[in-house]
Amino acid sequence: MLSGKKGVLLVNLGTPDKPTWSAVYRYLKQFLLDPRVIDYPWLGRNLLVRGIILPFRTGSSTKLYKRLWLPEGSPLKVYGRRLEEGVRTVLGEKYEVEFAMRYQNPSIESAIEKLLEKQVSELLIFPLFPQYASATTGSVHEEVMRILQKKQVIPQVKMVNSYHDFQAMIEVFAENGRKHGIEKYDHILFSYHGLPQRQLVKADSCNHCLQGADCCQSISVENQFCYSAQCHSTTAALAKELGLSADRYTTCFQSRLGREVWIKPYTSEAIKERAKQGDKNLLVFCPAFVSDCLETTIEISVEYQEEFEQLGGEKVQLVESLNDHPNWVKAVSSFIKKETA
Repeated sequence: MLSGKKGVLLVNLGTPDKPTWSAVYRYLKQFLLDPRVIDYPWLGRNLLVRGIILPFRTGSSTKLYKRLWLPEGSPLKVYGRRLEEGVRTVLGEKYEVEFAMRYQNPSIESAIEKLLEKQVSELLIFPLFPQYASATTGSVHEEVMRILQKKQVIPQVKMVNSYHDFQAMIEVFAENGRKHGIEKYDHILFSYHGLPQRQLVKADSCNHCLQGADCCQSISVENQFCYSAQCHSTTAALAKELGLSADRYTTCFQSRLGREVWIKPYTSEAIKERAKQGDKNLLVFCPAFVSDCLETTIEISVEYQEEFEQLGGEKVQLVESLNDHPNWVKAVSSFIKKETA
């Protein structure tokens, strides 16, 4: 049977094009007006984003992006491009690989156009989010479908939902952690990006979510698509790989915004508790992020470091993300080969 190359689309969340007020404003507006991110009705969402968040948050976010920026550009884009090049090299001539951002540039639409112009016979959509959430992976999938529905010819499409317990990924995270000498730290935090609890309940069709204190501790048919349960699954895999006993680590959730109840425990509260216990040195993994970004480099290494020092602690050590690690490039490539076999 005659067939063309296999197309692969790697997608991360997004980033401003520049660390300037106008570029950050454009990024935040597109991101926060996505109904999967802030899932309020249209009017309420627009009033909140345009009337409150953008006017008051753009300036402070711009300052943070300026601190984050690399000479080559935004870390999320720099590492994404390096991953794209690495995967393209490993996969070889039978594949076409493109990298895109859900918000801003390079856009998903432009990347899909490039792949279709190369007459690929199939498309694999690989969101760079290990755990599924409607606000991340779900939004990527929706955008891909929006674009493809306008095409007269739609190739075979496969969308990756999640890979929260992907062993090759777990091993790279663990390798990065071991570089810091895990035994030197009083406690280990596995800190994931948070979500409002309301969104977890909204995504639950089995009346399982938040029905018990341990409802997220293990994966089952009822909670297989639950973001929190998948995060705990990633933690369990990492703890096993690192040989950690249950008293050595805590799973927690960062980046809370607004007054709603988000997934607990909050990372800020976990840090307070560890300081109360007399801990001086914390090692922090961020396994929801495959590339270092604002939430890791700034939020963990700067903001939580300052908070911990104020509480009497000494060091909050971030474990670098997967970025363009050679073994991560190999892991992604092997995953793609398996999914397109």
